[in-house]
Amino acid sequence: MSLVSEIQRRRTFAIISHPDAGKTTLTEKLLLFGGAIHVAGAVKSNKIKKTATSDWMEIEKQRGISVATSVMGFEYRDYKINILDTPGHQDFAEDTYRTLTAVDSVIIVVDTAKGVEAQTRKLMEVCRMRNTPVMIFVNKMDREGKDAFDLLDELEAELKINVRPLSWPINQGFSFKGVYNIYKDNLELYTPNKQMVSETVKVDVDSEELDNLVGSTDAAKLREDLELINGVYSDFDVNKYLAGELAPVFFGSALNTFGVKELLDCFVEIAPSPRPVETPERVIDPYEEAFSGFVFKIHANMDPNHRSCIAFVKICSGKFERNVNYRHVRHAKMMRFSAPTAFMAQKKETVDEAYAGDIVGLPDTGTFKIGDTLTAGEILQFKGIPSFSPEMFKYIENADPMKTKQLEKGINQLMDEGVAQLFVNQFNNRKIIGTVGQLQFEVIQYRLLHEYGAQCRWEPINLYKACWIESDDATELENFKKRKSQFMAVDKDGRDVFLADSGYVLQMAQNDFKNIRFHFSSEF
Repeated sequence: MSLVSEIQRRRTFAIISHPDAGKTTLTEKLLLFGGAIHVAGAVKSNKIKKTATSDWMEIEKQRGISVATSVMGFEYRDYKINILDTPGHQDFAEDTYRTLTAVDSVIIVVDTAKGVEAQTRKLMEVCRMRNTPVMIFVNKMDREGKDAFDLLDELEAELKINVRPLSWPINQGFSFKGVYNIYKDNLELYTPNKQMVSETVKVDVDSEELDNLVGSTDAAKLREDLELINGVYSDFDVNKYLAGELAPVFFGSALNTFGVKELLDCFVEIAPSPRPVETPERVIDPYEEAFSGFVFKIHANMDPNHRSCIAFVKICSGKFERNVNYRHVRHAKMMRFSAPTAFMAQKKETVDEAYAGDIVGLPDTGTFKIGDTLTAGEILQFKGIPSFSPEMFKYIENADPMKTKQLEKGINQLMDEGVAQLFVNQFNNRKIIGTVGQLQFEVIQYRLLHEYGAQCRWEPINLYKACWIESDDATELENFKKRKSQFMAVDKDGRDVFLADSGYVLQMAQNDFKNIRFHFSSEF
C-alpha cells in the first residue's frame, strides 16, 4: 500500500463529555464492533465482571471514573481507527485539553436526561478554536429524558454550532422502540443486550410494514417527525461538517450497544483523515515523505513490573520506522527507538512502522517532556500544547523514612506526566506539589503507594499563585530573590518561581519590581 492510501485510511479522534455521560462505555462498544474485544466491559456494573478496557489503572477500576487518557487502535472495514478516551472529570481537564491537540475530529457524548453540561461547553470551546469537526452522540435513550427536538435546540444554543440529526429515536425510556437511521434509510429495532449487537431492518417509511413493526401511533409520529426534520434542518453537507460548522447528531444507548454501529459506519465515511498541522516555521502536510511528530502525553508506570515511562507521540507527517535515527529537536541530538509500541489501552505490541495520524509509544528514560518534537532531521517546533497554572498547593511529606528513594522516583515520574507540578522551597527545602483539582492529590497519593510502594502525607500550605519570574536586569533579580527569600522556590527544571500567598502580595511585588516579568504558566 502506498503512503498516501495508508494515511487516507487513518481516523484519529477523541471522545469527550461531562463526567458520567458514557464516554468509556461508548469506547468499549466501538472496540466491540472493531473486533478488538469480544465481550464488552462496563464502568459500573454488578453482573458484568469485566471492567472497561480503557480504565485499566487500579484506581479507575475502584472509583469507576477515568483518570488518564487511554489510547486504543483497531481495524474496521479497511479503516485504521485510533480512539482516545479522555477523562471527563474537571480535575483532569488538562489531560483532555492536551489530547485535543493530537486528534483530527471529536465525538461529543451528551446524556439525554441532563442535556449539555458545564464541562462539555468548555471542551467545545477548545474544539471551536481549532475548527475541529464534531459529531454528537445522544446517549442513554433507554432512560426517560428530554424531548428530542428540545435537545437539538439546546445543543445549538449551548454549543453554538448548527446540528443535523442523522438518526431519529422512536419514543424513549420504557417505551423506546428503536432508531430510524436517516443517513442510510433503515430501521434499527431495539432489543436490550449489553454485550452483543442488534439487528437492522430495511424499511420504507411510508409502507405498512413500519406500522406492523413499531405500531401505528409510533409510525405516524415518526413520519411526522421526519417531515419536520427535513423541513427545519437543511440537508447534511459534508464540507460544512469538515469545516467545523455543522454537527451530525446520532441517538442511541451505549450501554445496550444500540445506535453505536450507525455512528461508527457514518463516522468512518465522513470523518477527516489526518489534517495539516501548523508550526511557526511552516505548515506540515501529512502526506510528506519526511517523518515528524510531537509528544502530547507521558504516562508513568504502565507496566508495574518494569516502572517504565512511555511517551505518546502523535505522528504528523510521513512514516515512522523502527530502528531509524530521528532528531530530538530540544536536545538537538539523534535518537533511535528499538521498541516503539502500538496500544490497546494497557496492552501494547511492538510495531515496525506507523503512519501520519497514528499514535506510537516510545520508552522514555527521562529524555522527553510534553511538547517535544521529533523529526527526520528538520528543525521544527509544534506549538499550542497548553500547560496550566496550578491552583491548589500542598506540602508533600515522607511518611515512611525507609522508602525515601522510592518516593523520590515516584514523584519525579509522576511529575513528568504533567498532572501536577513540583516546587522545592529554597528557604526550608520542603517539596510543594501544585495541582488544578483536589482529586489529583488523592490520585498521586494512591499511585505512590500502589505503584511505587512509597507512603506520603499532605500538609496544608496557604498559597495564592505560583509565578515564574525572569528579568534582563540580573541585579534586580538577585535583589528580588533576597527580599522574598521565604517565598522563593525552584521548579523541576531549575527555574525560579515566586510563591505568592495572596493577591495583594503579588500586586505589591509587581509594583515594586518593574523590570521583572511574572508568568503564570510554565511555558513562556
